[in-house]
Amino acid sequence: MSTAPDGTPLRPLEGVRVVEFSQMVMGPSCGLILADLGADVIKVEPTKGDRTRSFKGPASGFFNTYCRNKRSIALDTSTSRGQQLARRLIESCDVLIENFRPGLLKRIGLDYDSVASFAPRLIYCSLKGYLPGPYENRLALDEVVQMMGGLAYMTGLPDRPMRAGASVNDIMGGMFGAIAIQAALAERQRTGRGRYIQSALYENNVFLMAQAMMYETVTGEPSTPYSVKQSPWPVYDLFDTRDGSKLFVTVVGEEQWGAFCRAFDREAWLSDPRFVTGQDRVDHRDWLIPEIAKIFAQWNRSDLSEKLDQLDLPYAPVNKPGDLFDDPHLNASGGLIDIKLPDGRLAKTPLLPVSMDGRRLPNRYDPPQIGEHTRDVLMEIGCTPHEIAELAAKGIVTATPEAA
Repeated sequence: MSTAPDGTPLRPLEGVRVVEFSQMVMGPSCGLILADLGADVIKVEPTKGDRTRSFKGPASGFFNTYCRNKRSIALDTSTSRGQQLARRLIESCDVLIENFRPGLLKRIGLDYDSVASFAPRLIYCSLKGYLPGPYENRLALDEVVQMMGGLAYMTGLPDRPMRAGASVNDIMGGMFGAIAIQAALAERQRTGRGRYIQSALYENNVFLMAQAMMYETVTGEPSTPYSVKQSPWPVYDLFDTRDGSKLFVTVVGEEQWGAFCRAFDREAWLSDPRFVTGQDRVDHRDWLIPEIAKIFAQWNRSDLSEKLDQLDLPYAPVNKPGDLFDDPHLNASGGLIDIKLPDGRLAKTPLLPVSMDGRRLPNRYDPPQIGEHTRDVLMEIGCTPHEIAELAAKGIVTATPEAA
């Protein structure tokens, strides 16, 4: 396990206990952040398991991506006994996370008002489609809010909006939920009181659009999709190389411009009146970029990458997700870790993208089996082995053979 320089484990949220009633991406990503930071996150699943366990196609990675470092309890909350157990579990926790459709938890007495009556110190975090307002009872998905929130317009072509290639609002919505939870925990140390927190997909997407909205306010001009937007930088473009690869290369500052011109035998451009300032170079991009493209087309990707590294110019290959498994930086820095999937296969997955004292936060638990920790968690809230066996026999809980 990773440790700080003084030898202590990297678990800054150790001692914080979280119960997670969630599915899909937004809620589980919030729980994952807290779990990676050291909290004890207990994921409550239906007795047959979270439905994302059986997803196929592009969604087949949901469960294994966002449910490591958590313990699983499988509980039938549609029953009065299951609801009673859920309340006992909640009483033992500092934080509750939920991302079910509006009103669902209220029907089983686990909404904020009901829970606050017996757990006033609890931080209750609801992750929804919309914050309170006219839209609050609408259902939403990442793609829905990308369309209505401007992101799909900014990502696609002018007449063809396109969702971003990741669940950006789900993940960032979960992240903002985790930020607010940690703030509420710090506040509770002073006040002794819990908080009701809400984080939402739509408002997250609007926050992502803040700079484009401010651009329209400042300039009076409408925003333009990035696919056709005129670059505000002199060189900020994708170029073809001799071996058929592509590199994205930027040359934005004065030092970078000078280094580029000297390294590629274009010293004459340094005194060319068209290129005196960065804005001059932006104004003459229509001539400049094709000329730079001719230069880079004479290099293969590896040699050009080495050259750009020497010049300290920012650049990037165009990778596919699968290429990241072999990324030398991720592998050397410990950014990818091996986990065991519930079906027994081994896989690599990225860690939380932060380090503390130069160390990455560790993986403590692989993605759990259905109800893998049911017995342990129930005993922690006072159930006896006999009670647990009775609950399992009645189908109110599920425990894996290892935990039974």
